[in-house]
Amino acid sequence: MSDAAVTTKVPVATSASGRLFRGQTAIDFYGRRKFGIAISILLIVATVVSLGSRGLNLGIDFEGGTSWDIPASDFTVDEADAVLADLAIDTEGSRIQSRNSDAGSFLKVQVRSLTDAQASAVRAALADAAGLNVDVINVNVVSASWGSDITNKALRALIIFLVVVAIFISLRFEWRMALAAIIAMLHDVVISVGLYSIFGFVVTPATVIAFLTILGYSLYDTIVVFDRVRENETRFTTTRIPFGDVTNVSMNQVLMRSANTSISSVLPVIALLVVGAGIFHASTLSEFAVALLLGMLTGTYSSIFVAAPMLAALKNRAEPWQRAKGRVVTGADLRELVLGGAPKSRRSRDGEGNTAHDASPSDDATAILQHAPRPRKRRRR
Repeated sequence: MSDAAVTTKVPVATSASGRLFRGQTAIDFYGRRKFGIAISILLIVATVVSLGSRGLNLGIDFEGGTSWDIPASDFTVDEADAVLADLAIDTEGSRIQSRNSDAGSFLKVQVRSLTDAQASAVRAALADAAGLNVDVINVNVVSASWGSDITNKALRALIIFLVVVAIFISLRFEWRMALAAIIAMLHDVVISVGLYSIFGFVVTPATVIAFLTILGYSLYDTIVVFDRVRENETRFTTTRIPFGDVTNVSMNQVLMRSANTSISSVLPVIALLVVGAGIFHASTLSEFAVALLLGMLTGTYSSIFVAAPMLAALKNRAEPWQRAKGRVVTGADLRELVLGGAPKSRRSRDGEGNTAHDASPSDDATAILQHAPRPRKRRRR
């Protein structure tokens, strides 16, 4: 064989970041599935306990409240907050934000429901602090029915979305992938709601909209993984390897893409929190951005530790993967599959937990051919 016919393998990077960048990782995601499922179960239990004991911190759009519009460009959020504190007004779930319109700049203050006497006192105090006449400050009563109407419509939209997604994935891929994707999306919503309950974040209509938005993000990340899984199913369908190997190979091959997607999606949301909420005091942006951030983090987590292991559990009970024997490969053998190598015929593990390969039929045939021939017997005459 000439030197030109020899194929040079790409060297494996020595650092973890280099292997991630080159797509040379060999992480045993399938072997760590129990760890991920345990974390999910713990978070779901904490969600149930928190919702049962504390519930959700609903904003005034859901529980009703009173709002004042102060037409003053030089009246700040801190000054309005100080007025409420001096009057001992409960500011839990309240919103104070600056707004601009064609009529000019004004400050909008919203708090929970007050009595008529308290509302009049707050109006007079705000007018005095802003140096305005009381009559120029508009007072509005927010009804709780508006928030309830948004919630009911959001629930209907969620049900329709899940049905459409299930039909699409079943036709595009298969029903097992549809079931795993829906479980992962419900997992993201439940845990996001649980985190809102645990940390006491205020739930507003913007939060509900953000919860519906993160479903699309979670689905996108899961579909990316499932699309690669389907490609590797075709690649390994004639080999007798467990579906755990297909899962590990697929996850390692799309790991860099998932990381780039998550980083590029999270950075704008962090910018909304820092610039919009922190600098410009836009409370609506903070309510939307917090829900998006939590949903994106849980969506990335669920596509790795919920959707993929759930699909592997379903596929292991289906043909032809049900007949596959042996344990999943790890280390250098897994990296070889990730980089496009062919799987070995059979696998087992030695006493130290390392991946060991049994002799293949071709090795047995070679050994037989190399055996010394038996001496020929002489015939009797």
